[in-house]
Amino acid sequence: MAESTAFHDLATFLALPRVSSLALSPDGTRLVTAVQELSADGTRFVGALWEVDPAGQRPARRLTRSGRGESAPRFLPDGTLLFLSSRPVADPGEGEEDKQEAALWSLPAGGGEASQLLARAGGIGEYTTATGSARIAFGASLLPGATDAEHDERLREARRKAKVSAILHESVPVRYWDQDLGPAVPHMFTVADAAEGGAAAVDCGARRAAIAQGVALSPDGSLVAYATAVGSLPDEIRSVVVVANAETGKPLRMLESPEAEFDAPAFTPDGRDLVCSRSRRVTWDAPGDVTLWLASATDEQDAGRDLLPDFDQWPGAPVVSPVPDDDGAPVVYFTADENGHGPVFRLSAGSGELVALTASGTYSDVVVSPDGGTVYALRSAVDSPPTPVRLDAAAAGQQPVALPCPGQDTVLPGGLTEVHTTAEDGTALRAWLVLPDGAGPENPAPLLLWVHGGPQNSWNAWSWRWSPWVAAAAGYAVLMPDPALSTGYGQHMHERGWTHWGGTPYDDVMALTDAALLRDDLDGERTAMMGGSYGGYMANWIATRTDRFKAIVTHASLWNMYSFAQVTDFPAYWMRRQGDPLVTTERYERESPHLRAARITTPMLVIHGDKDYRVPIGEGLALWNDLARFEVPAKFLYFPDEGHWILKPNNVRLWYTTVLNFLAHHVLGEEWQRPDLV
Repeated sequence: MAESTAFHDLATFLALPRVSSLALSPDGTRLVTAVQELSADGTRFVGALWEVDPAGQRPARRLTRSGRGESAPRFLPDGTLLFLSSRPVADPGEGEEDKQEAALWSLPAGGGEASQLLARAGGIGEYTTATGSARIAFGASLLPGATDAEHDERLREARRKAKVSAILHESVPVRYWDQDLGPAVPHMFTVADAAEGGAAAVDCGARRAAIAQGVALSPDGSLVAYATAVGSLPDEIRSVVVVANAETGKPLRMLESPEAEFDAPAFTPDGRDLVCSRSRRVTWDAPGDVTLWLASATDEQDAGRDLLPDFDQWPGAPVVSPVPDDDGAPVVYFTADENGHGPVFRLSAGSGELVALTASGTYSDVVVSPDGGTVYALRSAVDSPPTPVRLDAAAAGQQPVALPCPGQDTVLPGGLTEVHTTAEDGTALRAWLVLPDGAGPENPAPLLLWVHGGPQNSWNAWSWRWSPWVAAAAGYAVLMPDPALSTGYGQHMHERGWTHWGGTPYDDVMALTDAALLRDDLDGERTAMMGGSYGGYMANWIATRTDRFKAIVTHASLWNMYSFAQVTDFPAYWMRRQGDPLVTTERYERESPHLRAARITTPMLVIHGDKDYRVPIGEGLALWNDLARFEVPAKFLYFPDEGHWILKPNNVRLWYTTVLNFLAHHVLGEEWQRPDLV
C-alpha cells in the first residue's frame, strides 16, 4: 500500500508552511524569511517572520505573531527589522479600530516588541531601505486634491461616511490584475529617519505602481529610483525608471524608450550607476526580449549599455553585490529560466564574465552578504517547495546548502522524470513528468496534460496553486511540457510560436504527449488535459482540434479574442501582438477558439473568478454559454470573489476537489460527486 502523504488530504496539504522572501541584516548574521500558514479558523493564509541561521547550525526561530500577519522583511543599517502588517496598533477590544491597510512596522535589533513606524490612510505599499542611511522609500497613495497625508485621510473619511465608491477615470488603464485603480493616485515618498517622530515625508512623484514595480535607494540614501509607467493610449503604455533626489523629490532623469520597458532598478555600490531590467516591447512580428541594462543614475545623456548582449535567456531582476570585482566593476546577480530550471548567475559588469552558480533547481529572492562572498536565495523545483539556501558567491555548478526552515522534509506521493522528443522543425523539446507511486507496466497511470500560462513561462518551480502532487496522490501522472513560447530555451523558442499561438505551441504539446504515452507505465486510453490563462486558451484550442482526451479543465481562459482585446486590463501588450481588432483581424480569425465552438465534443470544466481583470469573467461566461448551446457535457465553477488565481484556502480546496471529482467521473468512470458547500 502506498504511503499516505500531505497531498492525499487537502486539509493537510493546505496547512503546509509556505516560505517566501528573504532579507539579510547589514552585518550578515541574520537572515529573515516570511512563512505563511493557515489561520486558526482555516479561512486565511497568515504570514509570520522567521529568523534563519545563515550558518545552517541553529533551527529557525519565529519572530512575529499576529492575526493579520507580517510580510516583506527589510533591515535598516542599525539592524532594525522592518516589515509590513495590517495588525492593529492596540487591541481592538480596547476601542482601537482594526484597520485593514498595511502599515510599516519595526522590530528592534536587540529584540523586544514591534512598533508601528509609518502608516497612511490608504496603506503602505512597496518599500525599500538604504544600506548606509536610515532613509526609507515607500509607496503610498493620495486622493485627488489631497495636499498631504492628513488631508488625504480626511478625504477618505468623507468618502467612507458618504458611502461613495464611484471612481471617475480620465485616463487608461482603469484596473490591473485584480485591482480597481483609483481614485487614489500612487506616489513614491522618502523619509529621512522614520524613527524620528515627525520626520516629514518627501513626495518624489506620482507613479503607476500597479503597472510597474521596483524601487531602490542609493547606498547613502541620497537618490531614489523607481519604476512607473508613461503613455496615454492603450498600446503606448510602458514602464520606465525615474531617478529623483531622495532629499528634495526633484526628478533627475528617466530611463525610457518608445520600444522598450525599464523596471527593477538597483544601484551600484558607489551610487553612481543603475542596473535595471530592459525589455524590448513585443510587436506583430517579434516576441520581445529581455536583458540587463547599466546606465548613469543622474546623467541623462548616458543612454546606457546592454550587460548581456550574447545571453540567450531572459534575466530576472538584478541584485548588485555591495562589493565590486577586483577591477572596481559592479558584480550583478540574477536568475533566468534555463532548460526546465532557473539558475543563479553571476555577472561581472566590467569583463562580461558570466557564471552559472547552480546546476539544478529554480531560485528567487537572491541576497548577497556584506562582504560579497556569499549568496542566499530561495530554491525550489517541481518536486521541492521553496527553502532558504546558501551559495558561494563565485563558484560554478554548486549544490546549495539548505538552511533549517519550516516547510522542509515534505514527502511526495511519487517521483519526477523527464520526457524528450524532437519537433518537426528539428527543435529539441522537453517536459517534466510526475509519476504517482505504484505506476508501472502492470498498473499504468492515467495521464493529465498540463499546459502552463504566460505563455512566456516555464514549468520549472514548485507551485501551490497547480500542484501536480495533489493529482499524483489521486493516482494520476502529470505531463508538464514547455512548448514553443516557453522561457529558458533561447529566443528561437519564442519566435517559433509567436505568429500563431495555436500553431507550433499546439504541435509541440501534442508531440510531447505522444512521446510520453510511449511509456508502458502510462495509460493512453485514460487521459485528460488542463490549463490556466494561456494554458486555458490552449485547453479551449485543443477542445476544438481533437477529441483524444476524456475531459478538459479550462481555468481563467481566453475564448473570444475579439472581445478579450477590448476588456483585458493590459491591452498595451495584447494589441501590439494581436493587432487592432477593428483593423487587423487576421490573428483573431485564425486563433480565436470561439469561432470553432461547434466542433467541441469533449466534456469540459470551466473555472473563472469574477475579479479576474487579466482574462475577464466575460470570457468564461461566453465559453460556458457556447458549451450549453452546443450541448457539450460541461460544468462551470465560478468564484465571485477571486481573481486570475484562486487564493483563499477554502476556495483552493474546492478548486482541487471539483477538478479531481470531474476527472474521476470522466477519466476513471466513477460516479459524479458534487463537492460540499457548492
